[in-house]
Amino acid sequence: MIILDANILLYAYDSSSAFHARARAWIESAFSAGDILGAPWQTVAAFLRVVTNPRLRGDRFTVEEATAIVDQWLEQPNVRLLAPGDRHWPILRHAMVEGQARGPLITNAQLAALTIEHGGVLHPTDRDFARFRQLRWRNPLQD
Repeated sequence: MIILDANILLYAYDSSSAFHARARAWIESAFSAGDILGAPWQTVAAFLRVVTNPRLRGDRFTVEEATAIVDQWLEQPNVRLLAPGDRHWPILRHAMVEGQARGPLITNAQLAALTIEHGGVLHPTDRDFARFRQLRWRNPLQD
């Protein structure tokens, strides 16, 4: 299962981003390839939080436009919304301790734990996830 990080989605929908073209191509391919895509709730919320914030640079959307985008994702037969399960806390606790995650990196630890719990491969665009040794991840913009 491919687990989506918010940054790849944000780049794909922001035409002013230097990574837009590559991210858009990767996202379109991922959604149409048929592989199972995991969309964690925190990824969906982060996407919505950023793309609807008029104070940020780049392409911004109305709430109606942003929720329509998410609806399109969720209508795809290969997309699954991911939520923490019964094993989440022990995995998260281990990821936090092992990865020395604190402050803003707690969110990364949560995403790492969710990915581990669901047996997926996280697709972020930054190297912060290297600190979580049990996590399988790869940057889709460096393929």
